[in-house]
Amino acid sequence: MNRAFSWSAVNLVYGAIAASALIFTFFSDFLGAQPSYKLPFLMIFTATTASIYGLKWGFAAGILSAVLLARLAGLQAWDGLLLLLSVLIANGIGGSLRRAHRHARMLARSHQLLAEALEGLPALEHRQPLLASLPQHLTKFGSGAHASVGLPQKHALRLLASGPTLGAQEISAEGVVGRAFREGRPQYVPDVRQEPSFIAAPGINTLAELALPLFERGEVVAVFNLETERPFWPEEVDGLIRFAETVSLHLDRLADLEARRLLSDLSVELHKVTSLEEASEMALSLLLQGLSLRAGVVWEVRGARMQALAHAGVDEPTLLEVLREGLPYGQGRAWDVYASGKPFFTQRYAEEPGGVQALQALGWRTFAAHPIPTPGSPRSRYILVVGTPPERNWRKAEQELLLLFCRTLGIGFERLIEKGRHEGVSRLVQALLQQPSENLYQMVLEEAIQQVPGSEAGSLMVLENGLYRYKAAVGFDLEGLQAAPSTAADMLNWYGLGEERLHQGEPRILSGETTPIYEVSHRTAPPAVVNGAGRVHEIQANLCLPIAFRGEVLAYLNLDNLHDPQAFGEDSLRAAQFFAAPLATLLHDSKTHRLLEEAALTDPLTRLPNRRAFDKALAEELERAVRYGYPLSLIVMDLKGFKAVNDRLGHPTGDLALIRVAELLEKERRSGDYLFRWGGDEFAAIFPHTDKAEAVAVTTRYAQIIESICFNGLRLGVNIGLAAYPEDGGSPEKLLSTADSRMYEAKAMGVPLKS
Repeated sequence: MNRAFSWSAVNLVYGAIAASALIFTFFSDFLGAQPSYKLPFLMIFTATTASIYGLKWGFAAGILSAVLLARLAGLQAWDGLLLLLSVLIANGIGGSLRRAHRHARMLARSHQLLAEALEGLPALEHRQPLLASLPQHLTKFGSGAHASVGLPQKHALRLLASGPTLGAQEISAEGVVGRAFREGRPQYVPDVRQEPSFIAAPGINTLAELALPLFERGEVVAVFNLETERPFWPEEVDGLIRFAETVSLHLDRLADLEARRLLSDLSVELHKVTSLEEASEMALSLLLQGLSLRAGVVWEVRGARMQALAHAGVDEPTLLEVLREGLPYGQGRAWDVYASGKPFFTQRYAEEPGGVQALQALGWRTFAAHPIPTPGSPRSRYILVVGTPPERNWRKAEQELLLLFCRTLGIGFERLIEKGRHEGVSRLVQALLQQPSENLYQMVLEEAIQQVPGSEAGSLMVLENGLYRYKAAVGFDLEGLQAAPSTAADMLNWYGLGEERLHQGEPRILSGETTPIYEVSHRTAPPAVVNGAGRVHEIQANLCLPIAFRGEVLAYLNLDNLHDPQAFGEDSLRAAQFFAAPLATLLHDSKTHRLLEEAALTDPLTRLPNRRAFDKALAEELERAVRYGYPLSLIVMDLKGFKAVNDRLGHPTGDLALIRVAELLEKERRSGDYLFRWGGDEFAAIFPHTDKAEAVAVTTRYAQIIESICFNGLRLGVNIGLAAYPEDGGSPEKLLSTADSRMYEAKAMGVPLKS
């Protein structure tokens, strides 16, 4: 405004000078001036006019001056030449002044536009309203101006806003606007009639077009376009370019603001949740709202499948079925992200090879799968997937935001994972107080598979009587594996890191990429067993954790992955080591508990289970027989001739007689049968899955064995009473009473067996 006012004042002064010079020319005679003075005054008039209004008006003033001079004082050739020189010199000097004035005026206009933009932009805190508001700033460049903002898509630019409003929804990528987007540079066409790529907007009379790319994080995210009925002044073009740069800086600021706000909310909420599921639900809620997306899911890799920890915005039945069943190994882009560790972005998901068919069938196009990193993992155990049905570009700022979001979420996951491990060990400690040791083994294994990343199957081998025996299995045939116990040397060979690291309880990893796992297994166990029951040819990775306590390896925990050779990493080792010390204590306590329990249930002389063990086993086996509907038989035995051996040969010989009876009966005992020392010279046996006829045959052999025992000519004999379920009763008390009565009947009748 000040510069415009100053130039108007200059025009007024110069106009007054020109008018004064012309007046002095007419009235110089009255003032007593010489005729020769008329020429200087006319030169002043001519030069002033040319300086202010340009060459055309300067020549007109020169001609007028020549005519006046010819009439008033006479015109000579030199006079005309001097007037011509006045016009030319004044026009040259005045032209510079006029250009400076025009430049100043255009700069003032540009500065005013920038000032208005800077004043209005900070109030807009989201990019979409900011971009939509631009046309109202740009239509001020003269009558007939038309402004629009386009957002890039696959083959065109989507029209976000325009002024005046256009009926079209897209801007072709082949025109001036498309060229500005592709090249990332302003495109100015002063005369669109000479531009082959110009595409006229319906109802708009255009002569000049200026297309300006808008940047966010160095990437063109929009193009605003201005069309006018006149060419732009160079100063206007410069001002508009600076305006676009200002908008781009503000877009960067908004991207930073959006990222800080979203990450701050995520960090705050992560401290409130107590499980991975809650954290995933919360993160999806924040992210979908922040990026204006329709749906998302957080997948957790669980061996052969990805399982959905949480999902949001999914209501299609086909997609819900996918979420319930999980993603099988290798199916879907999320598995590609798991294998590569690199995020995947697309706006053409329906056309992508390897996508989830249920999602592609619904026509979803915008899709992103991003790894959630956790420290020490060779693979991302968790994958974040988000998307929306319509097509839209993934801006660089959004991709950077997803990266920071997933890193922050991964840190929160790490805390919750550690919390889950502590809770898992606490559950095991509680279980030790409530469960039998045999049940505890399976719980230990299942908890380890749940907590150690990369695990999908496994087995637990426990030291018993110098051999490591399979006590629990997931994904393998436990009964088949139990046929092949291993020695300490076999297990050391399988472990492979030496005795020192073994007794330190250091876990080790085998990968099928570097070591044929089945070859190592064949060196330490019968191939026929491990190939079938152990599925050793299918194992791609193995983590072996020796559970050591006070210099003794109590057990080996083997965790396996049947699909991915790189399933285990540093995070797996850390999780396994976390379990090692508590599990060692648990297994030691379990072993101690078992030994004490066995001592309480074992006859110290014969090493057979005692009467308490008999009562316990009878109740358990009869309950199973009733539940599954199979027969069960039991016998009670009273030795004949034992008192004579004891009285004549002494108590030590009597003890030897009882031990001999126990040894011979134990050799005859069938697998699955139970043998007990009842007390004194009485024994008992339980025969599961055995009816009365079969029990009579077995009992007859027992009687024959006992009758074959002789000490110094004193031969032993036996009286046996037999009872069977279901014909003789359905309770332990009834069966035992029946068998006891029949034993006394056999004694009275002088026969070995009464059934």
